[in-house]
Amino acid sequence: MQLTSYTDYSLRALLYIGKHPDRLVTVSEITEHYGVSRNHMVKVVHNLGAHGFIQTVRGKSGGMRMAKKPEEIFIADVVRLTEPHMNIQECFSRETNTCPLIDSCHLMGVLYKARRAFMKVLEEQSLADML
Repeated sequence: MQLTSYTDYSLRALLYIGKHPDRLVTVSEITEHYGVSRNHMVKVVHNLGAHGFIQTVRGKSGGMRMAKKPEEIFIADVVRLTEPHMNIQECFSRETNTCPLIDSCHLMGVLYKARRAFMKVLEEQSLADML
């Protein structure tokens, strides 16, 4: 299983902002620190702000800060936001499934169970735990 770069960037942004609680952080600062695309990070920051994880301040002296305490942000919540379906196999989606084994395969149930276990671990970890 592999999370998308969008999820990775979202977690990185929160970690960076969380490590600097005493000041506003800029998108440029985050992209330079991690060596990632500014365009992608702008989208990530917009999404995190729209969903109440961070607060953005516009203008020349603008930037971002945490909108919640790090102990109130659970890694699972960020992953759910950025990986809305978590379809780790084609058969997880009835709309796009073309697997001819769907009616007789027992693998899907095992993979669902594995996904639940994965998310349970992330539900137990807050951003504060990562900082």
